[in-house]
This record gives sequence, C-alpha cells and structure tokens, in this order.
Amino acid sequence: MEYKVTKINLSSDKAQYKIKNWCAYQERSQHETRQKLFEYGLFSEDVENIISKLIEENFLNEQRFSLALASGKFNIKHWGRNKIKNELKKHRITDYCITQALNSLDKNQYELIINKVIEKKFKLLKTNNSQKNKYIVLQYLISKGFESDLVLEILNKHLEKIK
Repeated sequence: MEYKVTKINLSSDKAQYKIKNWCAYQERSQHETRQKLFEYGLFSEDVENIISKLIEENFLNEQRFSLALASGKFNIKHWGRNKIKNELKKHRITDYCITQALNSLDKNQYELIINKVIEKKFKLLKTNNSQKNKYIVLQYLISKGFESDLVLEILNKHLEKIK
C-alpha cells in the first residue's frame, strides 16, 4: 500500500503556528516534526529555523519525548525494552536519551508485566504439550520486545509453580 505525501504550501509563519499546535497536542520527536514541516512545503533552511525555535520554546524536547514514548508503550501496550529501543531509533533519538528512557522503566513493574503477559498467554493456549506452550509463550514475549534471558528465567519460575 502506497501513501501519497500531499504537500501543502504554507508560509513559514503559518507553518510555525500550525506546528506549535501540533507539538502541543502530544510529545513529538524532531524527526517527525521535521517531516511534517517538509510536508507543509517548506525548504530546509526554514525547517531548521522553526525546529530551533521549537526547541528554544520547549515545544520539542528529545528527552521528554523518549521518556513519554517509553512509559506509554510499556504501560499501555506492554512492550519490552528491545521493541521500545527500536521505536526510539526509528525516531532518530540519541543513544543517551534512549538509555535514559529505558532506565526510567521500573524493574519490578517490568517483571510484573512479563508475569501478567505469561499468564494471559497461557490461558489462550489450546495444546497440552508443555514444551510447545513454553516455546509459543517465549516467542510471543520476545516479539513484544522483552529480553529472552529474562523471559526464560521468569517463564521457568512460572512453570515450576504450576507443577
């Protein structure tokens, strides 16, 4: 499926006004804001000037964006660190901000979420083959971005409780 990028030709002042409202609505990364400004039909120099003004006026803040994205994806969608890290990289966030965002996730809450997802997934499984079920749950959690060694450790503890 192809998406057509429609260019709107706005003046620099109108684009700046519009982009401020867009940034005020939710946290945005510099990368997605830059893309949006190019969609408005602005040239590179105007885009960079507007980006720097947005940073000065605190409409854009990479660290705040990365913290918001990490906590939202973790708490709402139950994503693991790996998937969150990849999403932040898509937004071209610096390694420092990525590390800060991942470190902001509570370790106890992280393990609780893994346990919650394990229990939920086991309830949905139809087979009685414990090895196959373990593999299915492990693959599911890895696909959600959780670290395989941590998942395996928690999964083994969970299976010991069941026996």
